Amino acid sequence: MVTQEFAKLWWKLSKDLRTHMDLQLSPTLTEGQLTVLELLMGRDRMKPSDFIEFLATTPAAITTLLDRMEKAELLSRSRDEKDRRIVWVEVTDKGKAECLRGTEIRERFLQQYLSRISSHNQQLLVYLLGKVANA
Repeated sequence: MVTQEFAKLWWKLSKDLRTHMDLQLSPTLTEGQLTVLELLMGRDRMKPSDFIEFLATTPAAITTLLDRMEKAELLSRSRDEKDRRIVWVEVTDKGKAECLRGTEIRERFLQQYLSRISSHNQQLLVYLLGKVANA
């Protein structure tokens, strides 16, 4: 019974977040693109193959995603100077601004949900979710 209730609540929260993010990010950004930008913000640059471990998708889908993001000027791709077979992906200034906008949208939404419980319970919730996620 606990697992069923957990599944229902998890599904509702996930759906609410996805719906909110889709509405607020469009038309310039998708949630998948925000994930790519966040990954790039934490690094100087990445190879397209580096995204596979973070995104539950295929190499072909990653290429398509990066193509769209490059066309929208959210990122740039360049060849490695020493090994021309290597392609580097880097975030642009526009991508940095969109990443900031996207993370702020998500932060405000999640804060609305979390503000329903005390600060102590917020910390406890994060701790327990970390345990469940094995983090």
